[in-house]
Amino acid sequence: MFDYSPLWETMQNRGVSQYQLLKAGIDNKTLDSLKKNKNITMVTLEKLCRIIDCSPNDVVRFL
Repeated sequence: MFDYSPLWETMQNRGVSQYQLLKAGIDNKTLDSLKKNKNITMVTLEKLCRIIDCSPNDVVRFL
């Protein structure tokens, strides 16, 4: 199971909004998946890390 709560904490700490993610190419469907702890692709994970300037551990936790 995936837990994306580290993503929201990292975004808050770095001052990145959901709107900024949308403008950078993360779509609404992906944001919805993240909120519901559903699967995302590795490409999306890489894109999130580049946008937020963080590592995968700052985005997802495996339970």
